[in-house]
Amino acid sequence: MDVKIAIRTFDPGHQMSSSEQRALFELAMLAPSAWNIQHWCFVLIDEPTLRQQLQSAAANQAQVCDAAMLVVIVVDLMAWQDNPARYFDTSPAEVADVLGAKVLDFYADNPTLARDDAMRSCGLAAQTLMLAATVMGLATGPMDMFDEQKVAHLLNLPQNHVPAMFVAIGHAREENGLPRAGRLAYDEIVINNRFSAQSPYPTP
Repeated sequence: MDVKIAIRTFDPGHQMSSSEQRALFELAMLAPSAWNIQHWCFVLIDEPTLRQQLQSAAANQAQVCDAAMLVVIVVDLMAWQDNPARYFDTSPAEVADVLGAKVLDFYADNPTLARDDAMRSCGLAAQTLMLAATVMGLATGPMDMFDEQKVAHLLNLPQNHVPAMFVAIGHAREENGLPRAGRLAYDEIVINNRFSAQSPYPTP
């Protein structure tokens, strides 16, 4: 199966319609997230000047400007505080209120967990966006090499919002750089039940 994920060289002449872009976003919005909080925003970058500025903030990587579609996935680190009962709006009101209160209790004294869950959820959204694009016959490239402060400034991000990653989407060039980098061995990646060596972690 020819899956074009993690592509760096895109055809700059390829264009995508607004309906194609919306279809991708609607699929990405179905991604799972911790407590259904949906910590993400998808910022579609279609202004050429802004693309150039973001390219400068992203180590001048060509795909920022060459890809047909550039999405900056932004994470709301404090989304868990934003009326969390609304994340359960298909439940009866009294159930939604209880679950919303549980969200507040879950994260109130653990900001590290709140941030980790938000970033994990944005990773799921990014992968869902990439897989949806792949099904549509497109190539994708996730990007995390950028100056976070510069990107936040360029996008006028609200307080407690940070850029999680870029996703470039479009058609890959035929001469798409080097072959896919080698994959680690199956037995190194897939572990059956537990690791064989004694763990350094103490018994909880």
